[in-house]
Amino acid sequence: MAKLKETDAVSIREYFADLKDPRSSVNRLHSLGDIIVICILGVIAGADGPRAIETWATAQKEWLCKHLELPHGIPSHDTIGRLLALLRPEAFQKCFQEWIASLRHESATEETEPEIVAIDGKTMRRSHDRRRSLGPLHMVSAWAVRGGISLGQLATAEKSNEIMAIPELLEQIDIRNTVVTIDAQGCQRAIARDIIKGGGDYVLALKGNQVKLFEAVQDYVKEIRESESHESKAYRYQETIKGHGRIDTLTYYHLPLSDALAKFPWKGLQTVGVAIRRSVQQGKETIDTRYYISSLEVNAKRFAQAVRGHWHIENTLHWCLDVTFREDECRVRNRHAADNLSWLKRFAISLLKRHSHKESVAMKRRMAGWNIDFLAQVIGLNTV
Repeated sequence: MAKLKETDAVSIREYFADLKDPRSSVNRLHSLGDIIVICILGVIAGADGPRAIETWATAQKEWLCKHLELPHGIPSHDTIGRLLALLRPEAFQKCFQEWIASLRHESATEETEPEIVAIDGKTMRRSHDRRRSLGPLHMVSAWAVRGGISLGQLATAEKSNEIMAIPELLEQIDIRNTVVTIDAQGCQRAIARDIIKGGGDYVLALKGNQVKLFEAVQDYVKEIRESESHESKAYRYQETIKGHGRIDTLTYYHLPLSDALAKFPWKGLQTVGVAIRRSVQQGKETIDTRYYISSLEVNAKRFAQAVRGHWHIENTLHWCLDVTFREDECRVRNRHAADNLSWLKRFAISLLKRHSHKESVAMKRRMAGWNIDFLAQVIGLNTV
């Protein structure tokens, strides 16, 4: 790999130097580092599975042979598939942490607000395996909203297992000085405690799964909004968003705890909030109201940024995975292989979003497939 000249990054193979090769040493023809580099590059350039990665690598064989060892040429899709199936996803992702840390460091400045880390789940709809009675994989992802970086993921067999997956995911990522946002399913006392323990703050959506707290927050917000004597407690922020023939008026209230709410045993709990969305489209008005608990001090604008930031994981990451990377169509049956490919796609989105070109992620991915020099720029390297 010595022929790859670094610009702002070290040789990408070095990130995987400590990764144990899970393959048998018998008839091992291709180095672990070479295959991983080919997988990373191939997925960025448009490949969605082992066969497509091999096809892309074969088309770029001349360039790859100049910069990788490849003593036996391009690895076959069977070789690529076997490696992805054997690699433990948690060990594979761990090797990206230093790379991710360097990306987060580049995007951080003294003036920026704390990073918002949105945690949410997404089901890979066609990853089921009826022959083995396995349902589709459900991926729980952590997404750094401002930096546009995928921080980690965990696979679960069902959506209902998110509650167990989130604490494990929190242990794998650095949440110090961040605001962690999670939907109502992750609104659990143990998860709130883990976030505070990890050095972060939280904004957790609140619904009927925490029925007593939910009802108490609803009553308190209603009282504040209706009582002029409590108006000084109501911190309010409003914004209007126009697009796609719709006008959204978003009103946020961020409130200190009442005496009754202060008695609930939630670690770090300081405030509650509500986000009210009034949408007008083709003369029709709809209203959506959502409640939250938070460890943040009262600051309606900051609360609004966290709530809006959580929506970005759906609008930015999940939408891109479905539309640009066609993740829902993935038919890889092996669980480890599907998990590892899913992670490569999330990491590819992170790198593509960070490139300074103004085109969309979809167009930048096409450009990476068409132009090897552009692909090298995406990963922070120049070819010589």
